Amino acid sequence: MGCAWLRGGGASRLKSPSLPIQSEREPMPSKGMTGCSFGGRFYSVEDMWHPDLGEPFGVMHCVQCYCEPLKSRRGKVHGKVTCRNIKQDCPEPDCDEPVLLPGQCCKTCPKGQANRRLGDGMFDGLEYFQEKDDDLHKSYNDRSYLSSEDMSPGEERMEFVAVLTGLIDSWLPSTSTSTITSTSTSTSGVARARFSLSRTSLAFSITYQRMGPPSKIDFVDSDGKTVFEYKVPKGDTNMICGVWKSLPKATIRQLQAEQLRVTMTTTAGRREEVEGIVIKHRALLSETFSSTLTSEEEHSGMGGIAMLTLSDTENNLHFILITQGLLKHTSGTEPPLVAIRVQLQYRQQVLREIRNNVTLHDPDFAEVLTDLNSRELFWLSRGQLEIAVETEGEEPQRISGFITGRRSCDTIQSVMSSGDALVPGKTGGVGSAVFYLHDNGTLDYQIQVAGVTSEVVGVTIELKPRRRSKRSVLYDLTPDYSSTTGRAAGSWGRLEARHIHMLLQNELFINVATAHNQEGELRGLIRALLYNGLEAPRHHTPIPLAGQFVSPPVQTNAAGHAWVSVDDQCHLRYQIVVAGLSPSDDLTVSAHLHGLAEIGELDDSATNHKRLLTGFYGSQAQGILRDVSVELLRHLDKGTAFIQVSTKVNPTGEIRGRVLVSNSCEFGTRGEVEEASEFDELFAPEELRKDPHACFFEGGHHAHSSRWTPSYNSCFTCSCQKGTVICDPLLCPALSCSHTVKPEGQCCPVCQERKDPKDLKALEEHPEGCYFEGDQKVHPPGTTWHPYVPPFGFIKCAVCTCKGGTGEVHCEKVTCPALTCSGPVRRSPSDCCKECPDDEKPQGGAVEHADTMQADGTRHCKFGKNYYQNSENWHPHVPLVGEMKCITCWCDHGVTKCQRKQCPVLSCTSIVRRDGKCCPDCLDEDELMKHPQEMKGSR
Repeated sequence: MGCAWLRGGGASRLKSPSLPIQSEREPMPSKGMTGCSFGGRFYSVEDMWHPDLGEPFGVMHCVQCYCEPLKSRRGKVHGKVTCRNIKQDCPEPDCDEPVLLPGQCCKTCPKGQANRRLGDGMFDGLEYFQEKDDDLHKSYNDRSYLSSEDMSPGEERMEFVAVLTGLIDSWLPSTSTSTITSTSTSTSGVARARFSLSRTSLAFSITYQRMGPPSKIDFVDSDGKTVFEYKVPKGDTNMICGVWKSLPKATIRQLQAEQLRVTMTTTAGRREEVEGIVIKHRALLSETFSSTLTSEEEHSGMGGIAMLTLSDTENNLHFILITQGLLKHTSGTEPPLVAIRVQLQYRQQVLREIRNNVTLHDPDFAEVLTDLNSRELFWLSRGQLEIAVETEGEEPQRISGFITGRRSCDTIQSVMSSGDALVPGKTGGVGSAVFYLHDNGTLDYQIQVAGVTSEVVGVTIELKPRRRSKRSVLYDLTPDYSSTTGRAAGSWGRLEARHIHMLLQNELFINVATAHNQEGELRGLIRALLYNGLEAPRHHTPIPLAGQFVSPPVQTNAAGHAWVSVDDQCHLRYQIVVAGLSPSDDLTVSAHLHGLAEIGELDDSATNHKRLLTGFYGSQAQGILRDVSVELLRHLDKGTAFIQVSTKVNPTGEIRGRVLVSNSCEFGTRGEVEEASEFDELFAPEELRKDPHACFFEGGHHAHSSRWTPSYNSCFTCSCQKGTVICDPLLCPALSCSHTVKPEGQCCPVCQERKDPKDLKALEEHPEGCYFEGDQKVHPPGTTWHPYVPPFGFIKCAVCTCKGGTGEVHCEKVTCPALTCSGPVRRSPSDCCKECPDDEKPQGGAVEHADTMQADGTRHCKFGKNYYQNSENWHPHVPLVGEMKCITCWCDHGVTKCQRKQCPVLSCTSIVRRDGKCCPDCLDEDELMKHPQEMKGSR
């Protein structure tokens, strides 16, 4: 079954171009058809097209979209749209003054002039990748076709790998080796680096052998420039974990084009350095076992890695080898075939052997070892099988390594909720579990259970049930569970190879059965949590979050857990995982959680020290809180603080947990909430970033005292108060009508029968009254009220007055009085001003009105992610294209209108389109004399 495999670089040609445009989720035109829906049109798989954005933008000729065929885990084929800007791929014309023809993206030479490179294909990489799909499918089943549809929002990522040795092979792409010389350094060290790119963050896990502890890791671009340096902290483990945040878009493009390399250097004693190219490899999606291959020869510079996985149903072991330095250079023009043999060994006894021929330009190798017997599977699970690669000939070279379960810095964890139970319920309980897999197949586990309805009678690790009433139990952990502490901790030393494979493929579950729910009250999927730079998940048990811990308790189907730590700068770092929230509970909630994460004191009356961490959409939230008060730090140290997640259904708290974080911080810190890295690529105006009172929230900066509707929930309104974000539920006006309806997409009900204001009886009764559009009411002359402004609700920080006689509404901002008490409080989250407690309330202190505002003012416009005032105009920014200076948009009372610049009709026959200009020009006589052939090529 020998087959030549793609080398690491070639096996990974792009099918997910950079800067993708998300496809529109529209129904397919016909049931059973496979393809992509984009812009109201249907495309078959493997179709390519230029997107048409409609008037006035037109067809984006420099954007190429592709309907990419993907396979789900069940083998069903579906399409996914990926788009990329192809202007960067335009060949350089071989003429002095190239022209841009209508309907084209790339400039070309006028007819009659040379253009030797025009025929080069722009998508050779894409076609080359597709030619190899069949081979990949044979070795890796449908797991290699894991698509983004199987991931939560924000979890879609690309995987990369690098083999680091003291020798760089010459077979690497020319774009990658322009600054590399093929020389051997004095080291036998080998390192394997695995990378996960999620938005603009690159997480990496690096293991190394036969070399000293590294001191730094450098990322080097194609020009030989170091673009990122990571200082390795001192430790006693050979696993290095790190995150490179806020990658520039140019660096992401180089990473996807396999033009980045990594170097790792030691400083202790003899200086050693290993390096390698970062490449994409789809086998990473299926890899569950791995091996780092080293040489026993000193200073050899040889090394490699093996990526292995088991078949889904049979005991077949698939593997791919990537080697460096194993094959030696020759002086011949044609790369000779080199005979190699791959052996599977146990204690130097050869169990299996495969022979094949490879070349220097295609040195990687893939094979399948079929029908492993029970002994071989047992040795595989214990990390006792060794894989060896050896060249045959006069000077044989050999590298080898032991096969273990795949290692990474990710955290294997599970949140158990009643909503994910085999029979879903709403108990408000929670289960939390973390696991660690050792090289010898031992599985350590720590499990916490809280808030269940009755005594726990079983804690088991299970497979997905084949039938609803038939559970498949693998391991019973009940003997280690203590009903007194609600915890189970221990090690399982008899994990089978098949179960290691399923564990690392996120195919195992943990189930908690209780006396009242014998089949299971809580259940959760065991899955890996991507490393994000927070060390707490790797060393500490999480804080369980349950509805039973909310005050008062909430009977919810959701549960969660969180890691919270305080660093040396007294900044609070957190990561939250939530599970079990069902879309059936609220039609406006999708399969993933809309949530607000908060931290505060257990005493709910002490609202001064309650802080919003972040608003989020999905199953996870993470970030850094830099502005931590002294009081909150003290409560964290005493264990009298809580972390809470609120949702639209339960805005006062869905799940909560008690937090104890020992710290010695004596002074508060100043700053803002640093959102998750997925927002790092968004930049705010410079003046807002420098303003110490501005707030950073959901990827953008907001000025002090500004209000906005958060993207995670349109039924909340947020405001920025001196660096602190305060979000409150929308307050709806009281309606006097008997029949109300709640329009789709709105938060508040309205009267079912809405009459024209001119016909309202109230207006007839008060002809000098005022009609206010916000609450759609007529207010008698002289009355005052807080204005209702959709979508923000009641604005408590403003008061409106109806001026009799003119019907004019006059609104003023509320100026809060100066308070003399030491502990002012805000009695309600929606109140504008704080007040002194009753026992400290001073005399006087009336609210003043100032800063006149216009009622029912003109509405602003939202275009993309920006807001514009009425009558403001701008040039639109289109993803992948940039600013379109030939199109002008303006805000017309809340409606965005755009128009392309009108070009005059030209009467000449020789027309040319010049750079930086929107309209074509006529060629003058001098230009015609200089380029007589250009007339035909530019019409």
